[in-house]
Amino acid sequence: MHIHVSSSEGEAKFWIEPTVALCENYGLSSRALNDLQKVVEGRKDEVIRAWKKHFSR
Repeated sequence: MHIHVSSSEGEAKFWIEPTVALCENYGLSSRALNDLQKVVEGRKDEVIRAWKKHFSR
């Protein structure tokens, strides 16, 4: 399970399970990645619910 994050500065992919972890980064700064990881960690349960709903179709 993973999530993609995009902005005008670049893109990143984070694994969601078993723990939130950066998988790929294209152009985002270390600071931006740290901030994004905190957001993803804070919304992990929401992401998992949405993932399961989307892929259970």
